Amino acid sequence: MTQAFDAAAQQDLLESRASAAVELARQLGADSCEVGASVDQGIGISVRLGEVESVELSRDQGFAVTVYVGARKGSASSSDAGGASIRAAVEKAMAIATHTGEDPAAGLADARLMATTFPDLDVHHPWPLSTEDAIELALACESAGRDVSGISQSEGASLSSGEGVRVYANSHGFLGSQRGSRHSLSCMLIAENEKGMQRDYDYSSVRDPRQLASPQAIGRQAAERTLRRLGARRPATGRMPVLFDPQLASGLIGHLMGAIAGGALYREASFLCGRLGDSLFPQWFSLQERPLERGAMASSPFDNDGVQTRDNLFIDQGRLASYMLSAYSARRLGMETTGNAGGARNLRLKAPLQSREELLAKMDRGVVVTELMGQGVNSVTGDYSRGAAGFWVENGEIQYPIEEFTIAGSLQAMFEGLIGVGDDTDTRGSIHTGSWLVGEMTIGGG
Repeated sequence: MTQAFDAAAQQDLLESRASAAVELARQLGADSCEVGASVDQGIGISVRLGEVESVELSRDQGFAVTVYVGARKGSASSSDAGGASIRAAVEKAMAIATHTGEDPAAGLADARLMATTFPDLDVHHPWPLSTEDAIELALACESAGRDVSGISQSEGASLSSGEGVRVYANSHGFLGSQRGSRHSLSCMLIAENEKGMQRDYDYSSVRDPRQLASPQAIGRQAAERTLRRLGARRPATGRMPVLFDPQLASGLIGHLMGAIAGGALYREASFLCGRLGDSLFPQWFSLQERPLERGAMASSPFDNDGVQTRDNLFIDQGRLASYMLSAYSARRLGMETTGNAGGARNLRLKAPLQSREELLAKMDRGVVVTELMGQGVNSVTGDYSRGAAGFWVENGEIQYPIEEFTIAGSLQAMFEGLIGVGDDTDTRGSIHTGSWLVGEMTIGGG
């Protein structure tokens, strides 16, 4: 970084200002108050065809205040954490609260649920990276990909590195803060032959820069992924098995979590309303949240309500064992928070894993999906329809790349029809999973 970021000093500053904002809200007549504050600093580099396209040094700051006056709520925010701006935000939140309707579910999470344990989760690893070094890494990544025979063009390589601090305080006397970092490197390439042009990419994303994949490995993998797509055809139309690549399988888990999120449930905007305890997956499948996992991408000892996070078992041997609730959504549903204000943190599967070859053999004839397009997922009905690209499989072996087709079904049928999970686990995000083999979907091809 060209400008030093003193995370400890920023943490102390935000903690003191958040506490001051809570106290000011009390003085102005709030029955309760909560404050969220954050500051992040980072560098972003983009290169293309061996030249630097952009260098971005960023510093973002946010400060949000929510006050409760009886059952009325008011919120205001600022991008400045200075004393005058904080006072203005508190006063504005108080003014808004006088004009809002009463909401019996509004308010802080119960004081007894506030986090009291703050283990070191090993999520803050600053990278003292100069602009010159960042550019060199991005250029090396792109160069490694462009050097592979058959690559004709490049969409470029990008490197980003950042760290930050977040603080949450409320009038229960709770004050929690956490430092964190995130570093990533990616490359997108283009290959072309007489049948057309294809593009693909690869990336690495980590908390600790020492765990970042090498620029050469990322560039070469991006080239390999791009070249294997050349000569793509349209598949036949029909009903057949579908194997989702790990990155896309994590998206299916994301759709599940969206459907069991409290906000969707109390609005009755989910196909899983009233399904708690029902079997959704095969008995061998379980899904757990592990928010206190050291070094993981979404680890935190407290949620956005200040509630102590905990391991949650959302799917237990195929059954829907728990919803994903914040304090507010839990009250709307007559339940108790699961420590998930702000979403789920570090989702992990518990299932027997199989090799890619075993899954393809079980498939026999069908499609492997490596890319999805469009937003054709209806969380209210569970209907699923997306544009896709991937590979055609015959006799348990990949035959050729395919594109310009759709896959359609319902999330419920896809979950119930899950045949197997691969051992090719993608660990780059907060959801860790391998490939998913789904028994049967409708393929719309040529």
